[in-house]
Amino acid sequence: MSERFLSAGPGCQIPVEQVGWRFGPSGGPGGQHANRAHTRVEAEVDLRAARGIEAEVRDRLVERLGPVIRVVVDQHRSQARNREQALDEVEKRLCEALVEAIPRKPTRPRRGAVERRLEAKRRRGARKAERRRDWD
Repeated sequence: MSERFLSAGPGCQIPVEQVGWRFGPSGGPGGQHANRAHTRVEAEVDLRAARGIEAEVRDRLVERLGPVIRVVVDQHRSQARNREQALDEVEKRLCEALVEAIPRKPTRPRRGAVERRLEAKRRRGARKAERRRDWD
């Protein structure tokens, strides 16, 4: 597992050795094995100290995710599977943080859409007017 990198695109190749690990028992109900096996995994990456990140990428990650990424996984009964899932989740968060949002171009509804909306409002109003009782 030491040859794996957390990759989030160009300028961000974090070696797995930079990930800090903590283990503990999973929560919730269980049998005799549940209280002894430390299958819950907490992965932590300090973005300020991690190697393999370029300066501008590091600044963007720290701005969007904070200085430390922390992921907790306890879905599987195996610690190894939880570790893999934690690494995948860290990698996913890194990738999502580096995606540049496309700026929205403000648009207006077209004339046909406006006319259809107003016609629907007129029909709805007419239908409600038919239901009203004439009090005179």
